[in-house]
Amino acid sequence: MVIDMNKSRIIFHIDVNNAFLSWSAIKLLEEGYKTDIRTIPSIIGGDELKRHGIVLAKSTIAKKYGIKTAETLYSARSKCPGLKVFPAEYEYYKIKSNQLFTYLSQFTPDMEVFSIDECFLDLTNTSYLYKDLVSLAYKMKDEIYKLYGFTVNIGVGNNKLCAKMASDFEKPNKVHTLYKDEIKAKMWKLDVEELFMVGKQTSKKLRKLNINTIGDLANCDLSFLKKHFKNYAVTLWEYANGIDESRVISNSDTNKCISTSETFEIDVDDIERLKKTLLLQTQKISKTLREQRMYANTVGIIIKTFDFKKYSRQIHLDSSTDSTKDIYNSVLKLFDMFWDGTKIRSIGVRISNFTNICNKQISLFEEEKPVDMIDKVLDEINDKYGNSSITLASVMKESKKNKWGDINE
Repeated sequence: MVIDMNKSRIIFHIDVNNAFLSWSAIKLLEEGYKTDIRTIPSIIGGDELKRHGIVLAKSTIAKKYGIKTAETLYSARSKCPGLKVFPAEYEYYKIKSNQLFTYLSQFTPDMEVFSIDECFLDLTNTSYLYKDLVSLAYKMKDEIYKLYGFTVNIGVGNNKLCAKMASDFEKPNKVHTLYKDEIKAKMWKLDVEELFMVGKQTSKKLRKLNINTIGDLANCDLSFLKKHFKNYAVTLWEYANGIDESRVISNSDTNKCISTSETFEIDVDDIERLKKTLLLQTQKISKTLREQRMYANTVGIIIKTFDFKKYSRQIHLDSSTDSTKDIYNSVLKLFDMFWDGTKIRSIGVRISNFTNICNKQISLFEEEKPVDMIDKVLDEINDKYGNSSITLASVMKESKKNKWGDINE
């Protein structure tokens, strides 16, 4: 699906300001605590006796002491001896999150929950209801604070990327726009690591190439980028130019997909384990696809990080497929684009946009391989001995070898 990139398409990105600390502050005040912890050096810390003995959120004052998210509580206390540490209240966070999303759902049915404290709204077809959508964003922001006691930033743009970038501009409690004609003035001046989906490793590599701002990346020759980032280069270049054709996937669409996920016993940053998990998940959902005699046109991954931030991303395939190898190729591309080394709590694969017709085009110079027969044999073996009994050796080999490349048999 090609989306017309013009001002008639309006996407909001709503992001709670310092969600965990703000929501804990509200809970403590409700319980009679005398101090608003947002106004003192304070952090939300994981259980030091378990796996989360790290900083999950910090107040603005704590940040001034150099305290960073994901550092150990021991390290944080050494930087600020008077630091107040409070436990995470995940059940309460879910309550506040549900309040937010229930409130926002009144404005449009097209809402995509992106994580526990952020979502996208597609307001493109609501102009007959709301004459001034930027004024509506201010109304939302003010009412959320009045009703629930926490602040949000709202980004307004012509696609999800620009809306999310806009919401990350000056904080807290702000509304910002980033329309197509504002990208050069508002976004290109930012450091390259501020571009969505550019992680630490990617930013280091870009800076070594003297690509220091988003504008540098946007104006870089695409063929040059491809030499260094292969398929990922197109995504980098498109994002730097504000191009994003992905749609808002509303909750009503979630039953139109096949997905699977795994929550780890301990947070994982071992790339080989993560890729093996993704492979086994791909085998499982592609097998389900073949059993239903359907083909997928869209592949996505879902990641929940150590601090309970949830992220999802998807790509549309050139042709529909039920092949484990083809789907896993796309899963790997997404993972390598998405992941910057942050520890992962859970990870999953999702396929959607189904058809009962395989429309793959075979080149005159391409030898057609019996991939469907290979998948059928693997399905039969795994049915008999278990889903993880056997997989394609070529898939395992190439997933270890390639960072951004395709898998080739």
